[in-house]
Amino acid sequence: MDLTLFFRGLILGITIAAPVGPTGVLCMQRALAGGKLFGFASGLGASTAHGFFAFIAAFGLTTISTFVAGHHFWFRLGGGIFICYLGLRVFLFVPPERISSVGGAGYVGAYASIFLLTLLNPITALFFFAVFPGFGTINQGAGYGSASMLVMGVFAGSALWWFILSGITNLFRDRMGLSYLRWINRISGGVIILFGVIILLSLAGGTHAAIPGETSGTITGETPVLQQR
Repeated sequence: MDLTLFFRGLILGITIAAPVGPTGVLCMQRALAGGKLFGFASGLGASTAHGFFAFIAAFGLTTISTFVAGHHFWFRLGGGIFICYLGLRVFLFVPPERISSVGGAGYVGAYASIFLLTLLNPITALFFFAVFPGFGTINQGAGYGSASMLVMGVFAGSALWWFILSGITNLFRDRMGLSYLRWINRISGGVIILFGVIILLSLAGGTHAAIPGETSGTITGETPVLQQR
């Protein structure tokens, strides 16, 4: 195994997680509303989806990648609607008079919602399929261990970013009163809804704009990272 592949994956994971989009806004809003673990649980949903896409790209699962590319419109339609739904929930959420801890079901729901949101963004998937071959540089005949190191690096890098972001956001939590949290929810919800509306409008106009703040790029083709002997 080449440990440098893990660190390459780590950098790629941070790179794809760092742009501020609906996922980042939701993560910060949830860290303010329920604490850093609540925000981090949300971010882990995105990290899991990033790891899933990295796995598909690294092991050359062309059936799945072709399906995603072929149903690009429907993925983006579902993603735009789901983003608007999440934004509306944030906008209408009324903070409790007293900030309380989040239960186990809340963490699971936060994780699952962001995992689904990230899966519904085919641009993220296609980014992995296009960039992984050159970024990972796994030579022909490399074993599954090398590809696994790269995938684990992507997950770790993405998770590290969400951990840092949630921790920094949580520093401001105790300094904000109820009125501040209400305005933060309204602003955050409005921004998230705007992201969703932009996606839906881009589909109506026949364009293929990426989710604002999410990774985008021109997909020139697909070459699996792992080439079997």
